[in-house]
Amino acid sequence: MTPQTGPRNLITDVAGLRVGNAGDAGLRSGVTVLTADAPFTAGVHVMGGAPGTRETDLLAPDRAVQQVDALVLSGGSAFGLDAASGVAEELRAMGRGFAVGAARVPIVPAAILFDLMGGGEGDWATNPYKALGRAALAGAGEVFAIGSEGAGTGATTATLKGGLGSASTLLPDGTTVGALVAVNALGGATVGAGPHFWAAPFEIGDEFGGLGPARDYPDPLAAPVKHAPPHTNTTIGIIACDATLTQAQCTRLAIAAHDGMARALLPSHTLMDGDAIFAAATGARPAPDITAQVLLGHAAACTMARAIARAIHAARPMSGDPVPAWSARFG
Repeated sequence: MTPQTGPRNLITDVAGLRVGNAGDAGLRSGVTVLTADAPFTAGVHVMGGAPGTRETDLLAPDRAVQQVDALVLSGGSAFGLDAASGVAEELRAMGRGFAVGAARVPIVPAAILFDLMGGGEGDWATNPYKALGRAALAGAGEVFAIGSEGAGTGATTATLKGGLGSASTLLPDGTTVGALVAVNALGGATVGAGPHFWAAPFEIGDEFGGLGPARDYPDPLAAPVKHAPPHTNTTIGIIACDATLTQAQCTRLAIAAHDGMARALLPSHTLMDGDAIFAAATGARPAPDITAQVLLGHAAACTMARAIARAIHAARPMSGDPVPAWSARFG
């Protein structure tokens, strides 16, 4: 069976999910928020050696809180974690959150990437990321832009601009899998000095150029890496589906999605990346059996790989870019 994407080829093909982006051209940074009309089950897995996260401990299967109200991906390094505070404040004003007596506490896990050396303004007096979080939530919808948007605004890879990517896959049983990712990797998404993507074997149609696999492959141990100070990288993402999953099963889905990162970025999960993937399940469809869970994990990896390539392919050139956009070099 030929793989198929959802109608938008975005994570919002998982019904009920909405995504919003907010960016600041002066900062060359931004925030991306995923939310839904109702809380959803979530898990997380971190494989990078330099992560920056918020509220990931509560996503462990043995914790009291089993569902979240939103997930946040942000630039700004540690400062970007404040984006989740802005999202939580807005959700609380909407009456959303974990009920504790009369109080409401929105659950908003987050992950950040380092984009503070991309040429943006860094002399601000007030942390701008809380306001960016609010703006991203306010703009959340079923259709959103990818490329140099949201958390991918100032992202880079070893040789090309990074960005925000998304993709979806429709499984034979009707389940929808979607991926959302901000790519700011130490490694690269393309093969050697050419335009072909490492993720090419998983491409559906011409969603990132339709070039197919490269004909000549360099020594994989000679894959380029970003010439930047340590801990200035990180690829962060979300994998989602409309099946009914437990928090433990969401964690396994996030683990599987990391395989897609390894297929699309060489090298990945390094000591100088903070690679982290959240998983989300809306529960609109029945719980999968063991066989279906295996296929779900495989689809998660393939969909994440495609989303990463789409992020690079869609990045647009801007004045002062430290590395060129794919479209400027090859388009």
